[in-house]
Amino acid sequence: MAFYPGPMGATECLLTVKLEILETLEPDVEALLVNRALGARQQWIVPIDDCFQLVGLIRTHWKGLTGGKEVWQELSAFFARLDTEGRRP
Repeated sequence: MAFYPGPMGATECLLTVKLEILETLEPDVEALLVNRALGARQQWIVPIDDCFQLVGLIRTHWKGLTGGKEVWQELSAFFARLDTEGRRP
């Protein structure tokens, strides 16, 4: 299953690629989290709770059409934390 977070919550999307890394994840416990916002190319293996936290962060802080300054600051801090705590594939 693949989802992307947005201001309305998590939206399921079609995953059309087959990645070997996905076979190593513990079902319903771990996720491959990919950041492609604003040209980023980052990825981590994280507990599924981090994905729920990301969705909540976006839903809580999103303002207007582009999210507003606050949500992008929060996202930057969230991904910086993953850089120190998350597992890179």
